[in-house]
Amino acid sequence: MRSSPNSSNEGMKEQVSQEERTDGILLMPTEVIEYLYCPRFTYFLNCLNIPQHEEQRYKVLLGRELHEKKKKINREYLRKKISCIGKEIDVHMVSQKYHLKGIVDEVLLFADGTRSPFDYKFAEYKEYVFRTHRVQSILYGLLIQDWYGCEVRRGFVCYTRSNYRLKEIPFREKDFDEAIGIIEEIINIISKGYYPKKTSFRVRCVDCCYRNICV
Repeated sequence: MRSSPNSSNEGMKEQVSQEERTDGILLMPTEVIEYLYCPRFTYFLNCLNIPQHEEQRYKVLLGRELHEKKKKINREYLRKKISCIGKEIDVHMVSQKYHLKGIVDEVLLFADGTRSPFDYKFAEYKEYVFRTHRVQSILYGLLIQDWYGCEVRRGFVCYTRSNYRLKEIPFREKDFDEAIGIIEEIINIISKGYYPKKTSFRVRCVDCCYRNICV
């Protein structure tokens, strides 16, 4: 049965409306990490516009201080160790394609034409790379791919509290697909304004800035 012209137009209007709701949404990698920590961060911050006041959090302050200090520290031996032939520092990038924006600590260039994100973490290495660090590196990889139009096969994380220990994170296609899926989940919350389920890890609620309004 053929649809009427009116129903077809209504379908087109709905499609355009959905595109308009998502168009212009740009997420920072830290917002994606916050969503992974608890989806309600996304709702309170982006739908209700309730700020986190994260400047009061001790670790955040230390992390920001570190990022200022690391600019003055010569760590060329780390890059030589991985055969890097060039680098850009504090690179601002935007990707409308992936709905991402952010500043990468360093973008490394290699002889084969590929590039990689290099990120400093004010943390100790615990014999494995945390999921949040891995996902953040993958998101930076998506930004670099779109911004430079090049291939990104791996990322690097430098753990400053473990004597600047450097860990390599290989990227697979399914890693990028997973990251894109997470971004779509976040955009869905923002565009539709629905209240998501909170984290299943109750311990995360203890130090949460939204704990008094989260029900």
